Amino acid sequence: MPQITPLITIPDQELWFTVSRSPGPGGQNVNKVNSRVTLWFDLAGSPSLSETDKAMIQSRLATRINKWGRLWVTAYAERSQHANREMAEARFILLLQEALHQDAPRRQTRVPASSRRQRLAAKKHRAAIKQQSRRPVRPDE
Repeated sequence: MPQITPLITIPDQELWFTVSRSPGPGGQNVNKVNSRVTLWFDLAGSPSLSETDKAMIQSRLATRINKWGRLWVTAYAERSQHANREMAEARFILLLQEALHQDAPRRQTRVPASSRRQRLAAKKHRAAIKQQSRRPVRPDE
C-alpha cells in the first residue's frame, strides 16, 4: 500500500502493471525478456483521493494522464522486471507527493525605500547619458 502523505494511502488494488520489451539494458536478454514495467493508476475512478486532490494531480501531471483519466509511470533502467516494478512504484509515490504538495502562500511585502532610491537614481543617470548623446539643436534649423 503506497503511502503518499500521512493522510493519503492508495490500496494495491487500484494499481496495475503491464510489462513489455525494454529499450534499456539487458544484454543478450534484451530481445527476449519483458523487463519494462508500466504502472497504471485510474485517477478519475479512484475512491482514495478527494476531488480537490484529483484536480491538483490532473493539473500538475497532465502530460502523464491519458484521455481515460489514467496516470502511468514507466521504468526500464534495470535489467530485472522486479527492480523496474519497485522503481516505478517509487517514482509514482514521488510524483503524487510533488503534485499534492501545497506551496506556502506568498506574503506581500513593501519595496524597500533604498531600492526605490536606487531605481530612480539609475533612471536619472540613464536619462543624463541619453541627454548627452543627443545632437544639439541649432537655432537656425
